[in-house]
Amino acid sequence: MSWPTERIWFEDVDDVRDDIAGVARAIADYEEVVMLASPGEEDEAEYQCGKNVIVETMPVDDLWARDTVPVFISEDEEVKGVDLNFNGWGDKQEHSRDQDVARSLLSKFGIPRIATDLVAEGGSLETDGEGTLLLTESSVLNDNRNPGWTRDDIEAELKTLLGVTTVIWFDGVYGKDITDAHIDSLVRFVAPGVVLLDTPGPATPPDVWSKSSDQARRVLSDATDAAGRSFEIIDLQQPDPYEIRGTEDDFLSSYVNFYIGNDAVYLPQFGDRKADKNAQRILGEQFPDRDIVPLDIDVIASGGGGIHCATHDMPRI
Repeated sequence: MSWPTERIWFEDVDDVRDDIAGVARAIADYEEVVMLASPGEEDEAEYQCGKNVIVETMPVDDLWARDTVPVFISEDEEVKGVDLNFNGWGDKQEHSRDQDVARSLLSKFGIPRIATDLVAEGGSLETDGEGTLLLTESSVLNDNRNPGWTRDDIEAELKTLLGVTTVIWFDGVYGKDITDAHIDSLVRFVAPGVVLLDTPGPATPPDVWSKSSDQARRVLSDATDAAGRSFEIIDLQQPDPYEIRGTEDDFLSSYVNFYIGNDAVYLPQFGDRKADKNAQRILGEQFPDRDIVPLDIDVIASGGGGIHCATHDMPRI
């Protein structure tokens, strides 16, 4: 995880740090957590996150570790990290520190770095661990990341980098949020062949996001994964927009942006009690061997992200 800075969050930095510390403490109850904190901010991170969270000094801009930390792979029984050249989601945000996080982290932990010319983020990629990759065109096949690349070019590079064999593309949504519609707020695997699909909440009028969800359903209904399986699609409905606590334009009220830990699953709750409980029930059914831990992340969500966006799992080395 990464400790958010005032240079990005300004007057909201104390509130967002409360959210991030709460997520870190909740995960640390079950597994080891490393918090990256900029020089001079380590003491505050340690104080707020508690003794169970390991704070490492590293210059960072923002909290979105999913996108700045390298994507880890196993090759010849060795953990390696793919540096996806983070560029602030197409130069939409200051990223002079975050652009170096992948390289710095790999060096700190002694993990071999895999270089590529491709620009992407961890949140733009969703895999089943068995050769299937999901992603949106809007977040990768985009001139703000990869000018001059074709879809075939990107697909071939991702197969080489990640070892996947089947790539399934969704349209996504261009230019409506800072990520250009990452896959991790639209479709997530809960098991090979089984996905949760973000769907609009009640009273939500049709918009570009509901159209994206409908398009994703059509793609999944016609697709098969790397093993030739058809997809089981489980709807994970958003809360009622009139019942949630968040009101900001960028507020992400998607339950799909959850984090799967070793022994628990962490998902947001937004204040719509019926929808919050329904999301917890669905995740509980899909992960019967893990505790379901609901967390309030309203300030994080106001920045357009969620728990998955704010975390990045790393294999033990």
